[in-house]
Amino acid sequence: MSDSAQTPFSEEDEKFMRLALQEAERAAELDEVPVGAVIVIHSQVIARAHNLCEQLRDFTAHAEMQAFTSASEYLGGKFLDKCTLYVTLEPCPMCAGAAFWTRIGRVVYGAKDEKRGYSKFNSSLTMLHPKTTCHGGLLADEAAALLTNFFRAKRSS
Repeated sequence: MSDSAQTPFSEEDEKFMRLALQEAERAAELDEVPVGAVIVIHSQVIARAHNLCEQLRDFTAHAEMQAFTSASEYLGGKFLDKCTLYVTLEPCPMCAGAAFWTRIGRVVYGAKDEKRGYSKFNSSLTMLHPKTTCHGGLLADEAAALLTNFFRAKRSS
């Protein structure tokens, strides 16, 4: 069986992850860690965000957190159970916990975060809501390259 037959991702998923990558590029332009997020409901983007921790001097201003707030405001409610979050990097435990409380329907992420991703800290209990589905690896090489280039430039300056 070919890899493409096994992938849980659609062309639409790739389209929305590319929008999240654009958000990550905006973060890098602001000298923020390049992580971007997009939230979609019924094939419509309702939130776009990127890391703003440095700009806002707020360690909780991750792309996902910004997107959750924006999407909830757009929908006029706190539950995002019909939505999909596309994020360029595996969510950290804080963002996974917030995703739990939003009841987001689906999470799709790009690059795995081996050091701080929620799955590293996820032993017997899940950090995501039991009804949330999660798939990683979509455009992972592109997302990882943004991060690698950002931190390489930081170390050389």
